[in-house]
Amino acid sequence: MKVTAAILGLALGSTASSHRLDEYLQATIFSLHKDSVRATMLLMPGTAVFSRVIVRIDKNGDGTITDAEGRAYGESVLRDLLLSVDGKRLKPRLCSFKFPEIGEMKKGQGNIELKFEAAVSDGSESRKLIFENRHQKAIGAYLVNCLVPNDPALRVGSQFRNYTQSRYELDYVQSAMPVGTG
Repeated sequence: MKVTAAILGLALGSTASSHRLDEYLQATIFSLHKDSVRATMLLMPGTAVFSRVIVRIDKNGDGTITDAEGRAYGESVLRDLLLSVDGKRLKPRLCSFKFPEIGEMKKGQGNIELKFEAAVSDGSESRKLIFENRHQKAIGAYLVNCLVPNDPALRVGSQFRNYTQSRYELDYVQSAMPVGTG
């Protein structure tokens, strides 16, 4: 729940009552763990681009999103993401997905929520995560950030985002033992 609230705050800022118009906002929040990277994505289609988004989700055009359609769309989003740690490409696994009513999305109010994770193998203490979001680039607007890790052995270092935030680089430290316990 905290992750979703953080994403909504990041994505909507102080204009929570406004509606997205001509972009497909895709906000991603990462959380680092000893052996995995987890992320929550909120995808918010604007009213002017809704038809370009829904045609990829509601494949049979019946006005409802089935579990199969939701999962298929979630998997297609993951295929458009590049994720690596220390130069090794990771394969994200879709953990969960939630879709609002189509009517909400049509009004620019509904948020699609995708949660995914990827296993991370052991590596050096200094680590680098690289994330690139290529999903619907023609209409995409991107936001990305990382939560402060709960594990004291993990520390976020520097972060770099390109201008559009479709590319994100995160340097972090993964200590063998938590800081201050030695």
